[in-house]
Amino acid sequence: MKRPPRGLIVSCQPVPGGPFDTVAGVVAFARAAAAAGACGLRIEGAENVAAVTRAVALPVIGLIKRDLADSAVRITPLIEDVAALDAAGAHIIAVDATARRRPVAVAALLAAIRAAGRGAMADCATPADARAALAAGADMLGSTLSGYTGGPVPPGPDLALVRALSGLGAPVLAEGRYNTPALAAAAIRAGADAVVVGSAITRPEHVTGWFADAIAAAAPAPVLAFDIGGSKTLAALVRDGVVLDRRQIATDRDVADPGWVQRVAALARDWQGAAGRAAIAATGLVRDGAWSAVNPDVLAIPPGFPLASRLADALGLPVLAVNDAQAAAWGEHRFGAAKGSDLLFVTVSSGIGGGIVRGGRLLTGDRGLAGSLGQLPVGGGTLEQVASGFGVTRRARALGHDIDMPGLFARGAPWSERLLDEAARALADALVGAQALLDPPLVALGGGVGLAEGFLGRVTAACAGHSGLVTPRLVAAGLRGAAGIVGAAGLDPSDLAN
Repeated sequence: MKRPPRGLIVSCQPVPGGPFDTVAGVVAFARAAAAAGACGLRIEGAENVAAVTRAVALPVIGLIKRDLADSAVRITPLIEDVAALDAAGAHIIAVDATARRRPVAVAALLAAIRAAGRGAMADCATPADARAALAAGADMLGSTLSGYTGGPVPPGPDLALVRALSGLGAPVLAEGRYNTPALAAAAIRAGADAVVVGSAITRPEHVTGWFADAIAAAAPAPVLAFDIGGSKTLAALVRDGVVLDRRQIATDRDVADPGWVQRVAALARDWQGAAGRAAIAATGLVRDGAWSAVNPDVLAIPPGFPLASRLADALGLPVLAVNDAQAAAWGEHRFGAAKGSDLLFVTVSSGIGGGIVRGGRLLTGDRGLAGSLGQLPVGGGTLEQVASGFGVTRRARALGHDIDMPGLFARGAPWSERLLDEAARALADALVGAQALLDPPLVALGGGVGLAEGFLGRVTAACAGHSGLVTPRLVAAGLRGAAGIVGAAGLDPSDLAN
């Protein structure tokens, strides 16, 4: 054949050593290509060529690849390779026609092909290669080796070389990195008679890798999130509401210590480079990255502590800091019990906090206090002093009972039941007031106390004693202890509103 078939030529060359690198695998690819409309095949190896020519009635371009110790030429470098491909029935034989040191001259290889009565294809890297090959007797030209004779391999095909070859008067086969239909069509418009496509059709390992890499590149980088509470500090890698990995330590209460921030950052040492940014959900008052205590009994924080900037310096990442309950409200809005809905979130734990999502944005308030239900005045003190874990256990100790909250819930004694009921009623009164003021569609109750067995039922019963007009719709928080860290990770500065 002195001219190649016109159209699509499929290169059936599996990944060496891969699961399709068998004669049967090559024949199967060739049959599939023929059935789908290919006009020709490019096959490596004499055994494969012989099997394919027996099985498929399409023109076959044959080649043999060798790794030589003294030459970079790999495609049909020897006269004996030409003879083997001729015997196997190749219609066209391809040779490396580049101007590199080689065991046999290009002219000698082309002469052997022509003497065998086969079509001679010159795989070129430059127009100079092509002109020399035509002078030596090549029947057709391929852009096969553009980008493969030194230096980095370009990401796309060499259409400029195709245009240059098309002006030399011989048939042109565009080959090399044509991995989409659009690129193949561009080669025809550039003057190619046929386009050889290989990896995109017969190397599923490569195609799988392309998709996997594209998906990985499109997926958002995980966020490094911290939840700093009065008793524990949690660090986690979070992506789209899913905690990928987490670490937890007891909160170091000496916030004023110069090494405090470094000890928090050390929780994320193993994840260095995995995250694109960081976020903090912290107990207390957080405003513009500055941190202060609301209740020093929970955690004594130096006023205006520059939490966000200090941790950003320690991590080398941009950091967004918000109050932990506000972050949890956002977590419940994005991924939890109130997914997609506005809400008031209230957490009852060692302290009492809350957050408000209104109009799809997290309200922080002018002073950063929005949602701080625990600071509402109750009976000469605050709701937090009456209904929080610290507040209830303090009242228990005043009655002579040295007990923690889990023990108090388990006790079942009249005095413990009374303390829990009083806490639930105080919280219910605050929630009814918040319903009247904010009228949220949903109130989510979270925190270690809020989610303790039976507590939501106590609060719901206490709310029922008020007018139905102001009775909130109460639900249990869905993210439980992960709400703060998931919410902080899912926050963007544009999600915040005063």
